[in-house]
Amino acid sequence: MRLLLDTHTLLWWDEGSLPAYVARRIQVADAVFVSAASAWEIAIKTALGRIVARGTVADVLADYGFTELPITVRHAEAVRALPPHHRDPFDRLLVAQAELEGLALVSKDPALSAYGVRVVWR
Repeated sequence: MRLLLDTHTLLWWDEGSLPAYVARRIQVADAVFVSAASAWEIAIKTALGRIVARGTVADVLADYGFTELPITVRHAEAVRALPPHHRDPFDRLLVAQAELEGLALVSKDPALSAYGVRVVWR
């Protein structure tokens, strides 16, 4: 299975605080992707003092062998067609990327399932 990590999933992975059953899904995946949108979200929330990240997303990619998923114009334009099930722009972009790239999204957020993209948590 090819996975795209939601931002909270990435942070919890790096902290070692993911539930074991979710961590196992990531460990056995064929490929694990991290979106540039997550790096952007972490940078914004860190600057605002809303979260404390252990390091940079680039370090996490290198440490765990995850693959960077850039944001393309195609990804950004796909957000336009998404129904308004979720208001968070970062999550909407992740949904569009997962859909276009054929990835399962690893997220605890049950609202993302409404988009019809495969969401993995259990």
